[in-house]
Amino acid sequence: MPSRISIRLDDDARQRLEAEAQSRNIGLSTLLREIATEAARQIKRRRIREQAETVGRYVASSPEAAEFFEFWGTPRQEGLGKPPKLRSKGGA
Repeated sequence: MPSRISIRLDDDARQRLEAEAQSRNIGLSTLLREIATEAARQIKRRRIREQAETVGRYVASSPEAAEFFEFWGTPRQEGLGKPPKLRSKGGA
């Protein structure tokens, strides 16, 4: 649900942002909403990349995780079929 926020801008920043909004034929609030929305997307993408890197480091350091990803993370032509039995941590 959308909510209102209030921000304080110094005169110079406000003038620059208003000029940019005017050059795009949009209002200042629309410009600020677009800027904030894009920043939120970038933050989300960065967080996803960081989490993917963490998983990658774990898979690289764990033979069991690498084995799991080798089977489940690699698309296969033959379809799903019955999954192979994974080795247990105890090596049995």
